[in-house]
Amino acid sequence: MTPQRDLHPIDPKSLASRMRSGSVVVIDIRDASEFAREHIEGALSVPLSTLEAGGLTIESHETAVFHCKSGMRTQANCGKLAAHIDGDAFVLEGGLDAWKAAGLSTTLDRTQPIEIGRQVQITAGLLVVLGAGLGAVVSPLFHGLSAFIGAGLVFAGVSGWCGMATLLRAMPWNRQQAHRVA
Repeated sequence: MTPQRDLHPIDPKSLASRMRSGSVVVIDIRDASEFAREHIEGALSVPLSTLEAGGLTIESHETAVFHCKSGMRTQANCGKLAAHIDGDAFVLEGGLDAWKAAGLSTTLDRTQPIEIGRQVQITAGLLVVLGAGLGAVVSPLFHGLSAFIGAGLVFAGVSGWCGMATLLRAMPWNRQQAHRVA
């Protein structure tokens, strides 16, 4: 496969138009759990983590359009994505968020758990508030809970490994298989 030079930006309305004509393959690079919860109808789920294992085959006559939630992951990985495409390829500007902001529909499955990143934010936020509240009302020692969670978030940001995310992935509601992955 000959690596492509660049991935070009495409706006949501232009992508929708190309999708109606059947001239593109839309590739969602988010995790399978994120895709299972909500995705652009007709998109393929090829998580960035599986890309190197040969999880993507696009014919040279097909045009690929990559996207993620906000566009940040896709932009940060343009080189890696371009290396897997022979023909034309694009990046959806603003990702799934921009797609929805443009009034375009998605397939939403509320029976699927929300993505792990949001679960971490909710859990960490609740624990910090709990520690602060209990520290003010019960004992100042509870402020240590807020400090511990804060330190864990700093460690996760610096190292790229989040213990809370690892724990949450093991929870029963996150162990069900994502059934809508293409």
